[in-house]
Amino acid sequence: MNRIKKYFSSLKLNKKITLLIIITIFVPVVILSTLFFRNIKDSRIKEKKKNIEMNFEQNYAEIQKKVEVCIMSTQVIINSQSFWNELSDFNSSEKVDISDLLYFYRNDVASLEKIVNSNPYLYQIRVYVDSEKLPEMMPILYHKKRMERLSWGKKDFASGTWQFDYEDRIFPVYISQPKERLVSYVTKIEDYNDTLDATIEVSTRMNSMFPDMYSTSDEEWTCFIDENGQFYYDTEADSKWLDYAKKIYSDNQDVEQGYSEESVINRTPVIICHKPLKELKGHLIKIVSIEEEIASVNCSRNIFGLCFLVIFVALIFFLNKIVKIVLKQFYAVVSTVRIVQKGNLDVRVARCGTDEIGELGQQINKMLDRITLLMNESIKREVLVKDSEIRALQNQINAHFIYNVLESIKMMAEIDELYEISDAVTSLGKLLRYSMKWVSKNVTVAEEIEYIKNYLSLVNLRFDYEIYLSLNIPEIILSQEIPKMSLQPIIENAIYHGIEGIAEDTNIYMKGLIYDDYCTIEITDAGRGMSEEEIIVLQKKIEGEIETTGSSGNGIGLKNVQDRIKISFGSNYGISIASKKDCYTKVIVKIPLIR
Repeated sequence: MNRIKKYFSSLKLNKKITLLIIITIFVPVVILSTLFFRNIKDSRIKEKKKNIEMNFEQNYAEIQKKVEVCIMSTQVIINSQSFWNELSDFNSSEKVDISDLLYFYRNDVASLEKIVNSNPYLYQIRVYVDSEKLPEMMPILYHKKRMERLSWGKKDFASGTWQFDYEDRIFPVYISQPKERLVSYVTKIEDYNDTLDATIEVSTRMNSMFPDMYSTSDEEWTCFIDENGQFYYDTEADSKWLDYAKKIYSDNQDVEQGYSEESVINRTPVIICHKPLKELKGHLIKIVSIEEEIASVNCSRNIFGLCFLVIFVALIFFLNKIVKIVLKQFYAVVSTVRIVQKGNLDVRVARCGTDEIGELGQQINKMLDRITLLMNESIKREVLVKDSEIRALQNQINAHFIYNVLESIKMMAEIDELYEISDAVTSLGKLLRYSMKWVSKNVTVAEEIEYIKNYLSLVNLRFDYEIYLSLNIPEIILSQEIPKMSLQPIIENAIYHGIEGIAEDTNIYMKGLIYDDYCTIEITDAGRGMSEEEIIVLQKKIEGEIETTGSSGNGIGLKNVQDRIKISFGSNYGISIASKKDCYTKVIVKIPLIR
């Protein structure tokens, strides 16, 4: 940091100005552009995430719809009593009439076939019966041995379960090509009328049930996990995210609500959507790369940065030239000052312009003229200064000298037994010492009252009547701090504007009241008092709402006290006035209470 300061200090003024201008432009542009592109990136990611979530929810709704179709179709078959009764009768009969079989095929079997043909979501509805007596009626009725050709046919499975991702192999290979990958809802019918066992298979294609799973790309990948933890995905596509999907499932297999979040997989930023499929007793996971969106924003940012850098370099050279032209007159002034520094006072700044630098040149010329004139008068000035210093030393009076003189006068009065004069001199000395001693900003209330006592003792010398000070102030208030000379002006106002016109013995009452966090000092005189209009005007003068002048009787003394209290303690404190004409005047001083 010190090196940078030294380097900056060593630069010429034109380079300093150029550098400051460049920094003033460069730093805000860099900060704003960074925030701008960051905001764009966040907006792109937010929009991408919103679209992914919307697509994921639509896919989930489609899966629910197809699951519902399969389950409802199964219920239709189960509830077809005529279908099952006919099968039961055929199975229990020793000989089946061909006409009855034709009627059964054209009515019951055909009605089930219509369900498949009318619903594009369904691949096939098949009923496998455990009886060789019944003929197969394609595409609905088959013998159980055909079911055993399927991957799940020979396994032990519960009724009402889902079978995922198996090939349709109930016929030889050469009959049905290509093989379809299916998902089906399988239900068992056991001991129907004690004569028949059957299995219902309602199937749909895997790419129909999970369309996103079979539309994967380098940016998107979807998988489904069944209740046994088996993963199903498009094996023909790149499964680079399979391991991470397994980790997601192992960490969140008990999740009850779906979620989406941003993450990073192998340094690739992605958005992960995970949702439990309660209908299928499984989970659906989708991973989408957002690397392309971020790369697009970064590319725009890099192009902007390159363009800005080129413009920035060109701007440096342009600004340097402009600053040199602007400071040309300034360098002329600097050259003149350097010549003057060498002792040549006859040089002057040439071609002073009308701008600030030109004005500086003019002022330098005037300064040189003035210096020449002053040099001729320097000796006389030095003599006058010395004479003034001597006279100032001779006329200076030491404050201690005043105190010593007063003490001498006091001693002389006591020797002559003139005790009234001695007391007056003592009060005057204390008053002068208090006035001239500016040790701290504030004093205690007790110190201020002691000063008021000395003041009243001197004031009473002037009058034929006596002014007494009556005190009723708690000890805690006496120890509180108050601005120096803040109570005395109130006493002075009470004497000259309230008591002096009456000209008789009287009292000034000082009373202290304690509240929660403040206290008040009430100063009351039994003087001339004021009318309500006079109180309002005086209070406005104290608050500064009406301008006060320096003449006596205009409230400037009370306003000064008010201002000093507010400066010391805050706007919540100050003085207020209460008065009654020809009766009394009360000044209330509010100060904070420090316990």
